[in-house]
Amino acid sequence: MTINVNNPEADALTRKFAGMEGVGITDAIVIAMKEAIARRRASETPLQTAERIRQKYDLKLGKETRKTLPREVFDEMCGDERSDTR
Repeated sequence: MTINVNNPEADALTRKFAGMEGVGITDAIVIAMKEAIARRRASETPLQTAERIRQKYDLKLGKETRKTLPREVFDEMCGDERSDTR
């Protein structure tokens, strides 16, 4: 797949980064994107991620969706279908 950069600033920044890293333009883009994704994941808490997804898809949390699921649901999701008799 081809990447076509028509933005002079993006081109200049990519070439500058490639020079700093001593790699080609394609590798520079891959490195920069991996770093950006890792930085984003590290800076966003799970609650922030959930909120961002809810906003993106216009999802609302109602009274029912805020209730904690019973332990059996988690056991079933983990493949642990034994009966807990505590």
